[in-house]
Amino acid sequence: MLEGLAKRDDLNEVVKNRVAKACDLLDAGVPLFPNDFRKEHAISEVLEQYGELEGEALEQAGEVFALAGRIVSLRSFGKVIFFHLMDQSGRIQCYASREELDADVFAVVKKLDIGDIVGVSGHLFRTKTGELTIACRTLKLITRSMRPLPEKYHGLKDMETRYRQRYVDLTVNERARDIFRKRSLIVSEFRSFLQEKGFMEVETPMMQPLAGGATARPFITHHNALDLQLYMRIAPELYLKRLLVGGFEKVFELNRNFRNEGIDTRHNPEFTMCEFYWAYATFRDLMDLTEALFARLAQKVCGSTVITYQGQEIDLTPGRWKRLTFHESLEQVGGHEPSFYTDYDKVKAYLTERGEKVAEGEALGKMQAKLFDLDVEEKLIQPHFIYHYPTAISPLSRRNDENPEITDRFELFMTGREMANAFSELNDPMDQRSRFEAQVREKEAGDDEAHCMDEDYLRALEYGMPPAAGQGVGIDRLVMLLTDSASIREVILFPLLRPEY
Repeated sequence: MLEGLAKRDDLNEVVKNRVAKACDLLDAGVPLFPNDFRKEHAISEVLEQYGELEGEALEQAGEVFALAGRIVSLRSFGKVIFFHLMDQSGRIQCYASREELDADVFAVVKKLDIGDIVGVSGHLFRTKTGELTIACRTLKLITRSMRPLPEKYHGLKDMETRYRQRYVDLTVNERARDIFRKRSLIVSEFRSFLQEKGFMEVETPMMQPLAGGATARPFITHHNALDLQLYMRIAPELYLKRLLVGGFEKVFELNRNFRNEGIDTRHNPEFTMCEFYWAYATFRDLMDLTEALFARLAQKVCGSTVITYQGQEIDLTPGRWKRLTFHESLEQVGGHEPSFYTDYDKVKAYLTERGEKVAEGEALGKMQAKLFDLDVEEKLIQPHFIYHYPTAISPLSRRNDENPEITDRFELFMTGREMANAFSELNDPMDQRSRFEAQVREKEAGDDEAHCMDEDYLRALEYGMPPAAGQGVGIDRLVMLLTDSASIREVILFPLLRPEY
């Protein structure tokens, strides 16, 4: 099989040379993919325990370590070979000598290439340059790499190649590995924060008979056995609120959502969201909770509540976050007077002039939201809670008791983008039905992102849902913030790309 691979026309000479070496190893009876080496130590453990010791102390320690990992650099000096071994936790130099290894083993060492995965055992010493090094007593090839890794100093430069071949990117790019270690920490700490506050983690359907819980275009799939059209969920909201009806007072779900939308530096059709719901709380309670949550995550991941994002200092210290109503933001940030943004014809003309599409009879509140997107959002660099959104763009939010034209809802913005959406929940089934009916009319008029009618959810509300507040936080954008990443593709292991073949 390897001989046939070596003759393939689509392989370059470097790959063919590696395949030829693999054939030589097989001819010598050396397996290319064995599974009988047992790794006993992580490289980080070795570095932490012995990284400060000098030569004599290392000799006195006399411990033998069994390490495994990928060869990421290799220098041959005839009878002596130095290489760096990298595992998930770190990298360390290894030393293989013809005098200290069996002849058969050293013959294998001579055939090794950068990218091969090997297991070694040996003791520690320091070279003349002072580098901590493993002197190999044994060495075993564990996995033969048939393709070369990118050249050390250039690596993978093409962004699409980095995302498409993430397995290579992670191998050669320390920053990529660091981002995803931090992502894991963020998710874990987010979950711990909510659990400490008494929230219970739950799971709700990802395939739903109706696309609800947000205004977005869904992905459609089909269940063959039931001959049923289903939608990949755009949000778990309506199922989580059903659980409030059922008696659970604090619930959250941290999982994937799917929205059939464009792809850019802030959007990926498949993304991670955490939604949580809190009975007998209001949207203002969630503001305080959010400040505490983000500050804790920043402290844990970045070591401070003041972080740097794309050259801008962002202060996440609780108590320093700004709070503006939606209309105040149009005035104070967008520079628009109430006499302008409350005038239907003036707003419509302005939006049209700016290239925005305005549907016939579109509600003023929806046009004001477009005005916000144009002239406010990108200017919100420090954390801002923008609250009291128009009812016309908040079909699931509770109306404000004093002004039914606005809702008790906020969105969190920082670095010029939305980070979270939250509101006091609408639990009046009659009001919710009228909102759904308005959304259905908008869908019939051509808005394919409008909410659908959900009779089962209305039935659940008719049983009685306690007053509550709920929030969704985009995990991908949160990771972007805390890892100083400019694109959402940087923080998703396998972002959606067009097929290569």
